[in-house]
Amino acid sequence: MAKASARHILVETRDQCEDLKTRIEAGADFGELAKEFSSCPSGKQGGDLGEFGPGQMVREFDEVVFSAEPHTVQGPVQTQFGYHLIEVTNRTE
Repeated sequence: MAKASARHILVETRDQCEDLKTRIEAGADFGELAKEFSSCPSGKQGGDLGEFGPGQMVREFDEVVFSAEPHTVQGPVQTQFGYHLIEVTNRTE
């Protein structure tokens, strides 16, 4: 069974999500931005969601986590909760 570990930043708008992605690409720390801007409780842990399997997250989130190249920032990914930046930190098949 596949498992993945990921961290994310959840914000309300696409524009804010794109701005944060630009900042990360310019060298800003993902975890620090998650602590400052993420509306998800995981933000306090730098956006860390721990390990989970397929189907444990909403479909749009799952599709990215189980297909994206690890250690690359993906997004904006829109879900019912808002806009996410997602980084897969580990995945096993």
